[in-house]
Formats: sequence, structure tokens, C-alpha cells
Amino acid sequence: MPNLDEQRRLLQIEYEYEKAEFKQENEAMSLDRKVKCGDCWYPVTAGRSYYNSLGRHVIEITRTDDTDITHNFEYGRTVVFFECDASGGLHYRPYNCTVSYVEENRMVVCLPDETAAQVLQRADRIGIQMGFDETTYRLMFDALARVSAAKDGRLAELRQIFHGSRAPAFAEYNAQISLPWLNKAQEAAVNDVIRAKDVMVVHGPPGTGKTTTLVEAVSEVLRREPQVMVCAQSNTAVDWIAEQLTDRGISVLRIGNPTRVTDKMLSSTYERRFADHPDYPELWSIRRTLRQMQGTPRRGRTENFHQKTARLRERQSEIETRIHQSLFDNSRVIASTLAGAGGTLLSGWRCHTLFIDEAAQALEAACWIALQRAHRVVLAGDHQQLPPTIKSTAALRGGLGHTLMEQIVEQWPQSVRMLTVQYRMNETLMHFSSEWFYGGMLTAASEVKHRSIIDDLDSPLVWVDTDTKGDEEESGEEFVGNGYGRINRKEAALTVNTLCHYAQLIGTERLLEERIDFGIISPYRAQVQHLRRLIKSTRALRPLHRLITVNTIDAFQGQERDVIIVSLVRANEHGNIGFLRDLRRMNVAMTRARMKLIILGNSSTLGQHPFYKKLYEHCKKLKT
Repeated sequence: MPNLDEQRRLLQIEYEYEKAEFKQENEAMSLDRKVKCGDCWYPVTAGRSYYNSLGRHVIEITRTDDTDITHNFEYGRTVVFFECDASGGLHYRPYNCTVSYVEENRMVVCLPDETAAQVLQRADRIGIQMGFDETTYRLMFDALARVSAAKDGRLAELRQIFHGSRAPAFAEYNAQISLPWLNKAQEAAVNDVIRAKDVMVVHGPPGTGKTTTLVEAVSEVLRREPQVMVCAQSNTAVDWIAEQLTDRGISVLRIGNPTRVTDKMLSSTYERRFADHPDYPELWSIRRTLRQMQGTPRRGRTENFHQKTARLRERQSEIETRIHQSLFDNSRVIASTLAGAGGTLLSGWRCHTLFIDEAAQALEAACWIALQRAHRVVLAGDHQQLPPTIKSTAALRGGLGHTLMEQIVEQWPQSVRMLTVQYRMNETLMHFSSEWFYGGMLTAASEVKHRSIIDDLDSPLVWVDTDTKGDEEESGEEFVGNGYGRINRKEAALTVNTLCHYAQLIGTERLLEERIDFGIISPYRAQVQHLRRLIKSTRALRPLHRLITVNTIDAFQGQERDVIIVSLVRANEHGNIGFLRDLRRMNVAMTRARMKLIILGNSSTLGQHPFYKKLYEHCKKLKT
């Protein structure tokens, strides 16, 4: 694992690479391509603007076209507005903005002032696109600098555990807590979390109840501590565990914008709690008075204008501080993304225990942002699933993607507890992944071990070979563009036909009655969007649209469906399979299915890799 100086160097390489790539793509990529990549909304309408509960001026933006394209906007991201002229030229506004809230087709954006909102509301042909995210990089560089500079204290001790020879310690407890509603591995993990003085890893392979175990561990820790912090790399992962904790009756304060837009999640957000506080009406009145006074012409101001303004500002600050303190004092769990843990709302706040979920997807530098606020840390995730996203090949080869979780797994295995009973897949679906990735240690729970959709004659795992050697109509992949990936049109058509055929075997009436759901997965966005269009235009599938989800492998991590169909796309005579060489991505795709997995792939291309060759042969054996 790279030391901290090397981490900083590699992070600098990634920063410069991503910034240069962003600039190049922004200048070279067409507006239509930006929209299809999910990095741009055009056209949009600018709706009402107002001051939110935190006193920031915001505007509502709605996209009116290409609404079936999955976008990449999320809370805290930097965005820029532009206007498109008659000849297609883009004219950017001379300021950056920040996403305050985002849904599927609507977002709320923080603006510099009211004037900016008025200009946008009057403009025609406006759009919004991603800006380069300097903020997260700044937080990561700052975190690495602080950890490196720590001479003593808890931060220096944690550094010694992750980058030195100091072993994580455990308290000696004779009595084990009995949690009979958990399985033995889950119960042991919770007990180890309680005993851990420094670092603990909960390794949760697919379907093994990692979130259930984590929620139980948080609950038990809260019996011993007043507050904990729960973080994850993505907003989606934060929302999922925050919702489970809320269901347990635990008070959660969600810092940031929930991706899971439900009343339950929204009511936990800092902004909503702030606006619902009994003192907020007085604060709102003071803010309105101050805005009105600021608009008073100099000649119309009275002698005590400045004194009155100063008193109002002092009272405003006093109420804001009181509300803020009240929100934190009355919350047991503070939940945010790792980057969100470095925000101003958390200035000066600390806790004893930090939980980092999906830790195997988080860069080390991002974890240190949150680790500065805690005494000990519990890392949960699976390093055999998706790794952190790294764009620079040089940074990746240098080890930037080696996570803190992997470091503990490799150096201090005594601090790792693996969950071994999985509740998602039937035994046949589970077998190959368990053998290849988890040393054959997984077992299927009795309630899922033999379940199937049709009958015992229906093989749960099937590979549909798309190799067309000798076929006049050659099938093959097409490169569409950076950020958009590859497409295989013939394989996409076969994927939809396979979906139709299997849905017909089950029967539409049964599918609707039992709500048997389908996930259609591909590693490439271009293929995903092409599949969406095909499914949308297929008449036989119209009654089932609500039961079908189409998305990338990365977007499906953490999800599951009764039936999964995977389109692998790659088909070329050279055996080039791109990022499918990272087998962790395929592990995710294979382990989403509860009862049926259908893989579509070119055996000649993929079979040149030992993993895919073995998987293909395994599927053929099951068929016979």
C-alpha cells in the first residue's frame, strides 16, 4: 500500500488527469453526447427561486427532454449554466453553482445571488452541466496533509495502524452479547465491533446481510455511546443505511441530499429539520428584514441604520447557532458522504465511533476526511466487489485504488469478520462466485437454497453464446465514445428477445400477480441506453415496464432482482475485454439475481480470459 506521501503524489496525478480530461471532453464533446452521458440537462426550464432554510438563494431546474437517461448529478456537485444560441454555440455563465437537491428530473441549485436567478428565468434555450469538482479533491488533499502532520494524538495513532506496525487492539470481554435473530457470523461481527478499540472490518459478500449486521452494530454501540457517525462514498449508500436506522426508531441527522427521495429521508435532512425548528420563524423574519434593509438606498437610511443592522445580524447568528446545536444534540446518528464529513456544518464536531459503509469503494484520502472526526472506525463492505473509481492508469497502477479496508484485510486479518450465510441467491447461483471469490466459504440459507421461478428443470444459470462464427450477419461491438462506452446492437436485440421469451414462459398474469422483477445489466452506458429504447418500443413488454430495470453494473451494486440478464457487449477477434478484466465488476453482475441469471456474451472473445472460460464451461455443465 502506498505511504501517505505516495498517496498524495498519486492523488495529484489523478486530479490533474481528471481535470485535463474534463476540459478536453467539455471542449470536444457535442451537446447531444453530454446529455446522453448523463452529465448535462438540455433543455431545462428555470422555475421559482427563493431563499432556502440555510439562507442561500436557490432556483428550481427541470429537464424537459431525454428524461429516460440516468444522470450523474448529485448533492454538492459543482455545476455551470449555459445558453445555446441559434447556431448551436454554448455561452457559459461566468460563475459556478452547487447542487443543493436533485431528483430524477428536477434539481435545486444554489446561486450566487438573486440577479443570477432573474437572468436564468428570462433566458431561452438554457442548459446545465457538470463542472469540475475541485471541492472533494481539496478536502482529500487537506485530509492527507493533516494525517501526515499529526505528531501525536488519536489521528497519529490511527495512521500507525493503517501505515505502521501498530496492531489494532480489542477489549477483553468474557460475556458475549446474544442476538438470536442474527446468524452466528453476524452475531460474532457485532460482538467484535463492540470489542474493537481501534479498527474493525465487517466483510459482507453479496446477500450476506451486511446492512442488517451494521444496523445492529450501530444500535449496540449507541447503548454505550451518545452519538455515532455513519458515512459512505455515495449518497445512495448513506441513504440506505440511514433509512434502516430510522426504521429502528433511531434519530438520524442526514447531512446532504438524499438520493432515496422519500418523506422519511427528507424529514431527516439538516435543511428540513432546520426549517421545522420552533425558532426558525423568528430567524426567517430577521433574514427578510435584513434583505429589505440592504435594498434601502443610501440616502433613505436613518442615523441608526448600521446599529440596527448589526443588532439584527447578531440576533440572526445567535438563533442559527442555537438551532444548529439543537439539531446535533437531539440526533443519535450523523449521516453523510465521506466528502460531506468535511463540510462546514460539522466544524468542531467529533464522535467516538465512525462507521464507513461500502468502504471498499472509497479512496483512502476520502476516508481520512471522516476519520479526523472519530476515535475508532468500523469499515464495512466487500473488496471483491466494485473498487474505487480511478481514471488515471498511472495512478491506478501506482496503487491509488488500494483501500484502507484492503490494508486491514491484508495486514491485520484478526480485525476482519466475514459474513458467510447469504440470503439472496439459490445455491446454484451462489456456487461459482463463492468458489472463485470467497474460497468456497459461503453457504445459502435454507429458505433460499432451492428456490426457483418455474421448476427444477429450469437451470438457474445460463450462458447464451452470441458468437456468430459462420453467420453471414457478423455481430460485434462498436466504440461509441469516451464516457459512453461500447454498444453491440445484435446482442442487445438478442437480450430483449431472451427477456421476452423468459417472460412468456412465466406468463404475464403470474409476473404481475407475484411482482417477479427483472434487472437488465450491461457494463456500458451506450448498451444500457440502447436496451432501454428497445424495451420501451417492444409491445409484448409494455405491461411489464414497472417490473424491468435497465442499468449499468456499477449502478446495480447493492441491488437485487428475481431475474438478472447480463449483456457483456465485447465481441472482437483479439480477445480485448476492457474493464471486464476487473473481475470484481463481474462478481457484482453475477450476484444480483435471486433465482435466475442469464449471461449473454461472445464465448470466443471472453473465453480467452481464464475466468470467463471457466464460467462458460460451468454454465454448459449445468445445462447437461
